[in-house]
Amino acid sequence: MPDPHFLIAGVPVPDWRLAAAYAIPIGAALLLGLLVHYVLRRYARRIALKDSSRARVAHAVILPLAFALPLIFLGQALRAVPMPEEHLANWLHLLRLAVFGCFTWLLVRIVGAIEASILRHNPMEVADNLHARRIQTQTRVLSRVVQGGIILLGAALALMTFPAVRQVGATLLASAGIAGLVAGIAARPVFGNLIAGLQIALAQPIRLDDVVIVEGEWGRIEEITSTYVVVRIWDERRMVVPLSWFIENPFQNWTRRTAQMLGTAFLWLDYRTPMEEVRTELQRFCNEDPRWDGRVCIAQVTETGEHVMQVRLLVSARDSGEAFDLRCAVRERMIDFLARHHPYALPRLRAQIDRDEAPQRGRYQAPPDVPDSPRAEDGEAVVEPPAPA
Repeated sequence: MPDPHFLIAGVPVPDWRLAAAYAIPIGAALLLGLLVHYVLRRYARRIALKDSSRARVAHAVILPLAFALPLIFLGQALRAVPMPEEHLANWLHLLRLAVFGCFTWLLVRIVGAIEASILRHNPMEVADNLHARRIQTQTRVLSRVVQGGIILLGAALALMTFPAVRQVGATLLASAGIAGLVAGIAARPVFGNLIAGLQIALAQPIRLDDVVIVEGEWGRIEEITSTYVVVRIWDERRMVVPLSWFIENPFQNWTRRTAQMLGTAFLWLDYRTPMEEVRTELQRFCNEDPRWDGRVCIAQVTETGEHVMQVRLLVSARDSGEAFDLRCAVRERMIDFLARHHPYALPRLRAQIDRDEAPQRGRYQAPPDVPDSPRAEDGEAVVEPPAPA
């Protein structure tokens, strides 16, 4: 490395020519990089206000480029300065890692912008959102998988720039059988969830906002990531379930084809209940309730017991939430109707009290016209001869 100083009358003086050889290329690269960064950031703020798919994709691209381009300019400037090869290689390696990070960030943002554009064109805030939920589920899951793959690939390329890592990679390739077995066992949960995510995105056993029964809990699918699913339970709890669980275990999906549901309310009533009036009242109540979708409104006797009969009130609603509320309202309304107009229809416990005189205690005496049976403890039965006539 040349000495940046020389002596004048024994006093070290900086070599301005060498300093200029460093300052001019690096300074020009920094000024150009800052100018490009300022212009791109200003343009990004301007298009952020526009509501279009092209503007969102452009906004996602501009921000990483605003950092990557100055780094590229700086790398070209470093090659033009009289720097020792060892130091130059280290600086260029550091800049290369930074550029890898920027381009990985760029690809992740592009995928995210495309995802946001698709989600925006398929909102779920509509009455019949089955198609929108299908598109949103596929988009979200595939986007997470692609973004995860981009990050993994970017990290792998960055690590491969280190000679030690390349040597480890060559060693692993030399023993590919054992390494593959160990890596497969270690990465089984990761790849299992990755494959499960692809299956869910394509086959769609679950979608966002689906109503499901998981481990006996009623809830809605709130979030689907690349590794787990968040189920929002009806009481505001959150159940986090691995993605592969939905592929390997049975569960109930109440909105697989449609959100329409049938709701059942059971009543145990007396046998004297006027069923025709019950059906009339149920139909009148369904007609008045906005939660009823007009499909099913039936009252049937489905079971009989020793004291009461079971009456099933079957109604329909647009979704499971309204079906549950409608069931509760029907149950309350019918009990109130029967209590006011037909109180005898509500179940009662019947008992009969016998006021006859209690029999005397002691050994039971059979009537004379009922013959006694021989008992085992009496030995052989003795048959007396009939009396002479």
